[in-house]
Amino acid sequence: MNKVELARAVAKKCAGLSRKQAEEVIECLTDIITETIKAGGKVTLAGFGAFSARKRAGHEGVNPRNVSEKIQIPSVTVAKFKAGKNLKEALKAKTQ
Repeated sequence: MNKVELARAVAKKCAGLSRKQAEEVIECLTDIITETIKAGGKVTLAGFGAFSARKRAGHEGVNPRNVSEKIQIPSVTVAKFKAGKNLKEALKAKTQ
């Protein structure tokens, strides 16, 4: 499901909300989550999950073009999502 399909589903499920309004809400939500975790914060949606940023340490790797050559891979900040209890239970119920 992409952003447009998600907006259609939200508009269909929420009475009185147009597809355009749903797209704007989704865009605002993603912007707020991005800004918050970029600033070092955490966004928790109870039962669904938590978004945060985490620092991945730099390490030494192998150059794929020349396997005998070692390269230094720098540290980087990455997005992290931890699933909440309700989401985990919903996925478990689907597989059983």
